[in-house]
Parts: sequence; structure tokens; C-alpha cells
Amino acid sequence: MEFVLSKYIEPGNRLQIQKIVRMKEEKEDGVRKTYDSQVIDIVSDDRIEVSMPFEKTKLVLLPVDGEYNLFFYTPNGLYQCSARVVDRYKNNNVFSVLMDLTSNLRKYQRREYYRFSCALEMNSRILEEKEIRTIENNAIALMPELPLQRSVIVDISGGGLRFVANYAYEKDSTILCKYNLWIAGEGKEFRLLGRVLSVKQLENRPGIYEHRVQYIHMDDDNREDIIKYIFDEERKTIQKQRNMENDI
Repeated sequence: MEFVLSKYIEPGNRLQIQKIVRMKEEKEDGVRKTYDSQVIDIVSDDRIEVSMPFEKTKLVLLPVDGEYNLFFYTPNGLYQCSARVVDRYKNNNVFSVLMDLTSNLRKYQRREYYRFSCALEMNSRILEEKEIRTIENNAIALMPELPLQRSVIVDISGGGLRFVANYAYEKDSTILCKYNLWIAGEGKEFRLLGRVLSVKQLENRPGIYEHRVQYIHMDDDNREDIIKYIFDEERKTIQKQRNMENDI
């Protein structure tokens, strides 16, 4: 039997599970936990089966009756609803969660890109005024061989990245980001422009600064390659988690 819900989401779709935080809880911890998971089965129009999420290498046992927001990443866009855990079990060596949808599924209108946690080396520099003027005139011309500074990307998406470094750029700076990704068995170098959205010093690491960057003037081919890299890496992670489940 085919359910209406199957027109929007299907087995294999990636989803994020975010705890619904009540006002009292938010005051106590101030943190909204979000976990990565995957749709296993559409049981009915208001019930789905998903994989039990992991946090690093530890299985996260979502409590029965726990309430969560679900964000489904599908080829047709991002969908969202709320749900409640009704059961959890192990089926065919896969730890699963049965969830009842407690709200209607809706298209998530804000453009979103899945953020993939990583540790990738990156080199960057602030653009010269002469280079910025070429961007404003829609004729991007970058000066070669200018010195770059090292940093580490800690998460990446099709819309931007977050990196840490022992230096700090100014907010709203335009920078060149240079890094390499391994895509479909081949290495590719990316030289992308970004705008620094925020900068903050890490509380537990004095002298280390976190930067959030949004890509600008990015072509679709580069964006699609980054998204492909993220999906490939996520598939590898899910496969490792399944292998771990089989060993438990």
C-alpha cells in the first residue's frame, strides 16, 4: 500500500532530529540537541521508522514519548514536522526508532544546506581592494601568489563553511578560501570567495577564533561538487555505524 506521505519522503532520505525544548528546559541547558538519522520505512501516513542516531561513536537512545522536530532532506527540498517516539528496537541488526508524526509535513521555505562536521585544512586571505572592485564590476580577477594563512574547516555545506584559526578576520571581510576535497575518487581544489558573517574567540581555547563564512559569487558546479562530497562522506559514516551495530 502506498501512503500519501511517500510522495514527499521515502526510505533512504537523510533527516535531522532536533529535540523540542520547552521553556523551562531551555533555561536550564540552553542547548538544542540535533542528531543525524535516516528514514528506514514509511509505516503509515502518520508513522515512520528511522535509524537510531549516533553521537560521535555512541548510540543515542531516544526516550519513548520524547518529542522532536524532524527535518527531511529530499531531492525535492527540505520538509519539516514534529514527532513523538513510540517505540525503539533492533531489527535485522539495525537499531530503529518508531515515531508518530504530531504535525503536518510542510515544505521548509528557508533555503538550507546540510552542514557536515569535518576537519579539513584550508588556506585563506583577505581580498585586496583592487580585487574587490573587480567583483563589484562582475569581472572577478584575483591576484596570484599572495601569501595565505592556514586554518581548519570544522563544518562545511553548499552555502558556506565554519573554520578555526589562530588569527581573526574582521566581520564582513571578503576572503579567498582555498581547500581540497576528495570527490568520486579524485581530488579537486576549490578556490572560493566568501563573506565573513561572524568571528568569535573560543572560550576554552584562548587565541583561537571561529569564523562563519558564506560563499559569494559561487557557480553551481562547485556547489554541486561540495554537496556530492558531503553526501558521499555521510554515506560512509552511515555504513560505519551499521557495521558497528552488527558488531554489538
